[in-house]
Amino acid sequence: MGSRTPLYDTHLAAGARTVDFGGWDMPLHYGSQIEEHHAVRRDAGMFDVSHMLAVDLQGAGVRDYLRRALANDVARLQTPGKALYSCMLNESGGVLDDLIAYYLSDAWYRVVLNAGTRAKDLAWLERHAAGFEVEIRPRTDLAIIAVQGPNARAKAAAVLGAPGTRALELDPFVGREFDDLFISRTGYTGEDGWEIMLPAAQAPGLWQALAAAGVTPCGLGARDTLRLEAGFSLYGSDMDEQVTPLEAGLGWTVAFEPAERAFIGREALEAQRRAGVTRKTVGLLLDGRGVLRSHQSVMVSGTPVGEVTSGTFSPTLQRSIGLARVAIDVPERVEVDLRGRPVAARIVKYPFVRHGQVLVG
Repeated sequence: MGSRTPLYDTHLAAGARTVDFGGWDMPLHYGSQIEEHHAVRRDAGMFDVSHMLAVDLQGAGVRDYLRRALANDVARLQTPGKALYSCMLNESGGVLDDLIAYYLSDAWYRVVLNAGTRAKDLAWLERHAAGFEVEIRPRTDLAIIAVQGPNARAKAAAVLGAPGTRALELDPFVGREFDDLFISRTGYTGEDGWEIMLPAAQAPGLWQALAAAGVTPCGLGARDTLRLEAGFSLYGSDMDEQVTPLEAGLGWTVAFEPAERAFIGREALEAQRRAGVTRKTVGLLLDGRGVLRSHQSVMVSGTPVGEVTSGTFSPTLQRSIGLARVAIDVPERVEVDLRGRPVAARIVKYPFVRHGQVLVG
């Protein structure tokens, strides 16, 4: 038996099929993964993401600490509630995890860690806190519900009442406290929406109220197809400790300026930039029949030039899509080895879908 979120019994009562995900028993779907996917693209869906861990970092030295710990620069955050996306790196520049960091005050930041790496991440954060005036507080008392889709905020606001009405004023990538809720305009689907942190005991009631208001419960299956259409990386598939942000298509999350900021992994990334990055992350569209899956070989004229890191059948595009790490000079036309059968594919710029709009042809 894996770890369980405060919504586990609620999922079972709704008929969810559960699977192990990073040591957690999580819903895969509630009957139709495809219908859940379309609900988010066309209306509103919700996900239990309570397996992720919010961590409050507080103290007079917290900003300097995070400027050392993260590849992106939290000093860019000047308005309370503003968030940024960043990677934590090892000394070799490999990605330990990707996360969102919220600036709540000069002495208080909140970060949200991935489920499969939360124990490792927390230990790493605590280890590197030496020498900084900072307190690290895991918020295991909180549950997190993501409400996503073009109508998600309006439906959720109607359920939440006054806090929801006030939260409608949030700009993208901003999160704030509203009574006993922390609501952020963020997500992992490529659609507008909120991620709502709330006391764990209140989560089942909110989930049921949202469902009654027409927000579709969604599982991990739809979450994966949605995030891949949106071109969002998945830790452990599209990047890990052996892959740098420059290779993973996440170079934009690394703040090299100011030059004097000595974040962990900086020297390795600067050396890689000087030498020249030899591989990159690209989008793939499969031209033939089949479904792209991770670890399939990408080839040019029968010679391997990389591999698929994430792949799926896209319900929105009605064709197979994927992300792949390939040689820096790979041509547009490639082949993918599908169980010994080379199938034509095309390298494209991702995302594939964003805010309901198809971006590739």
